[in-house]
Amino acid sequence: MTAPYLTAFGLRDAPFSKEIPDAELWLPPSKESLVTDLVAALTERASVLVVGEPGVGKTCVLRALRHRLPQQGFRLTYCHNVTLGRRDFYRQLCVALGLSPSATAAAVFYAVSTHVEDLINERVHPAFLLDEAHLLHQDTLDHLHILLNYQWDSRALLSLILVGLPELQDRLALRRNRSLYSRLYHRFIVGQLTPDDTAEYLRVRLRRAGCEREVFASDAVAMLHETTGGAMRELDRLATSCLRETARRKKRLVERDVLARVLDADGKEVAA
Repeated sequence: MTAPYLTAFGLRDAPFSKEIPDAELWLPPSKESLVTDLVAALTERASVLVVGEPGVGKTCVLRALRHRLPQQGFRLTYCHNVTLGRRDFYRQLCVALGLSPSATAAAVFYAVSTHVEDLINERVHPAFLLDEAHLLHQDTLDHLHILLNYQWDSRALLSLILVGLPELQDRLALRRNRSLYSRLYHRFIVGQLTPDDTAEYLRVRLRRAGCEREVFASDAVAMLHETTGGAMRELDRLATSCLRETARRKKRLVERDVLARVLDADGKEVAA
């Protein structure tokens, strides 16, 4: 069943849904350059750290990376459950690589390293992407640098991509984790959208859903940006609520008072 607000604005589908193909993701120039840098780092067989506040577009950057990383020459494995102990963490890596998990952490590590060696011999560079890495248990974090210390630290067994909130960088900077931190040669921060980015993001997503005209008034866009702090996830949520409220009022333009009403219902403080 089509939502009434979609019909009201002539939209084919929900413009601010996360269900969008990787190839159709829009990223502002700052995040475009970040994806380019990530691809370059993996091409160099380096390991990287990516941090950012909640909702600023880390997942969009990772999806763009997945889309743009050449399929020939790389094997990207995405691990989202990092709250496991060391042995179970390695067992998860085995499952992701299509291996049969072993009983002990040492056996699992041997299976992973042997399989990765096979990939290297096939000229396929493996990259392990650990999302929400700020949640990693310390015993797992203690062991991760071993994955990056191969053949007397003379060869890149794989690229490790640690992604998380800013506190991840604080943890890695601790003396206990300095060995791992020193091996993360590239360290990136995913920043918030600028006001111009926010306006363009709204236009692009609406255009993709079938609406070519301006839907958000300029003062409403400015208020949206200020309220969300440039966080894409919150922008998606509030923009959708504004479209619904505007359609209920049978108007064609999302104005500042509509957003104020949405924010009031949301329990948020309205910007002056």
